[in-house]
Amino acid sequence: MLTIAMLNLFLDSLEEGVLFLDKNRKVLAANRAAAQMTGREGESLVDLLCPAIFQGTKCAQSCQLRGKCTLTQGSRANDIIQDIVLQRPDNTSIPLRMWARLLPATDNLPVACAIILRDRSREAELEQDVAERLQLGSMVGHSPAIQKLYSQILRAAQSDASVLLTGESGTGKELVAKALHDNSERAKGPYVPVHCAALPENLLESELFGYSKGAFTGANVARIGRFEAADGGTLLLDEIGEIPLATQVKLLRVLQEREVVRLGENHARPVNVRVIAATHRDLTGMVERGEFREDLYYRLRVLPLHVPPLRERKEDIAMLANKLLGDLTKRYKRDTARLSHSALLALEAYDWPGNIRQLFNALEYALVHADGPEILPAHLPPEIEGSARAAAAAATDAGPLVRPYYRPVRQTQSEAEVISRILAEAGGNKAEAARRLGMSRTTLWKRLKQAER
Repeated sequence: MLTIAMLNLFLDSLEEGVLFLDKNRKVLAANRAAAQMTGREGESLVDLLCPAIFQGTKCAQSCQLRGKCTLTQGSRANDIIQDIVLQRPDNTSIPLRMWARLLPATDNLPVACAIILRDRSREAELEQDVAERLQLGSMVGHSPAIQKLYSQILRAAQSDASVLLTGESGTGKELVAKALHDNSERAKGPYVPVHCAALPENLLESELFGYSKGAFTGANVARIGRFEAADGGTLLLDEIGEIPLATQVKLLRVLQEREVVRLGENHARPVNVRVIAATHRDLTGMVERGEFREDLYYRLRVLPLHVPPLRERKEDIAMLANKLLGDLTKRYKRDTARLSHSALLALEAYDWPGNIRQLFNALEYALVHADGPEILPAHLPPEIEGSARAAAAAATDAGPLVRPYYRPVRQTQSEAEVISRILAEAGGNKAEAARRLGMSRTTLWKRLKQAER
C-alpha cells in the first residue's frame, strides 16, 4: 500500500522539481529538487505563494495579473511550457523550464495543481556552446538553418532515445548521425551504420540480428548481427523506409524488448543500443498507405530531426566547397586548388537538387577538368555553368568576395586557424574580423581566449 512516506521518498528521488499548489496558489508540498532549484534549501517552501517564489519572472507577473496559475489555463493546459530565468535569494540565477498539471482536489489534501521544474543549466550551456559555431563533427556551416540543427543535435545527444533523421538525399544525414554519437555518452562505444537499401530482403534479417551455425545453407559458423556489434554504442539504420514489413515486425520487437534472437536460435540476447534511423522518404505517407508500421514509426520518431536541403542554406555553400575541395585535393594529390569568384557565384546561384553529394561531385568534376590551380565556371558541370552565366551579369571576377572568410585553402582548417587567419587579414582589428566571420565581438573574444589555453 502506498504511504505518504513512500510518496515523499519517490518525489525526492526525481531530478525534476515538483511543487503542489492549492487553488490559491499556495505551496502545500515540495520535493528536494524544487528546494535546490529555487535556492531555498534548508527552509520550507510550504505555505509560500507561488508568485513570491518566482518573483520577477514573466510567469509570476502573469499569475498575479490574472489571479490564477496561467500554466493551467485553456483546453491545452498540459501543453503550456514556459522557460524562465529565476533570480534566487542568494542573488544567483538559474534557467528553468516549468509546466503544470491539473490535479483533482480531495478532502484530505486540497491540491489544485502540480508545478514541475526542470533545470536548463546544461541546455543553456549547450546553446551558448553552439551559438555561432562554425563546425560540428564533419559538418560545417554558419547559416541559421545549420545552427538550429547543431543545437538540436547537441540536445538530442544528451538523451538515449531513438532519433529519426529526415531530409532529402545527399543532405548529410550520415554526418548528423555520427555527430549525435560522438557527442553522446556512447561516444566510446561502437558506431555501426547499416544501409538498409543496399541489403536484399533475404540477407537483411541475418545482417541485423545475426544467425547461428546451421541456420541456413552456407551458415558454417555463427555470426553476430549489427545490433550485437553495436552493443554499448549507436546503430544507424540508414534508409529505414526500405525495410520490408516482415522485418519491421522483428525490428519493433528488438526496440521494445531491447533484445535480439539470432536466426536459428530460440533464446534472446540482451542488447544495449541507441538507434538512429534515417530516411529521405515520407514515412507518414507510407504509414497511411500501409507500407510502414505505425507503431514502429512512433517508436523510431521519439526525437525527430530534419536535415535542411542545401538550397535552404546557401550561405554555407562557400564554406562547404572549401572543405570538400580540400578533401579532393588530398585525394588527387594536388598541391592546391581554389575557386574563382565567378565559380563561387555559380555554385551559390545553383539550387542543388542533389544537395551536398551533388556539390562534392561537381567539385570533383571541376578539379579533373581544371588545367591549373584556379577553378573557373567553364570547369564546372554544364548545368552549373549555366548558373554562372546568370551570376556573371551581377558581378565580375574583379570584385572582391563578399565574405573573405570563405577563401579555399589547401586543406580543411580548424576554427582556431580560420579565426587567426581572418584576424591577420583584418590587421588585428577584432571588430572587423568579427564582422567578416559573421559573429559578435564577444564570441570572437571567447574563441580567442579558448585558443590561448
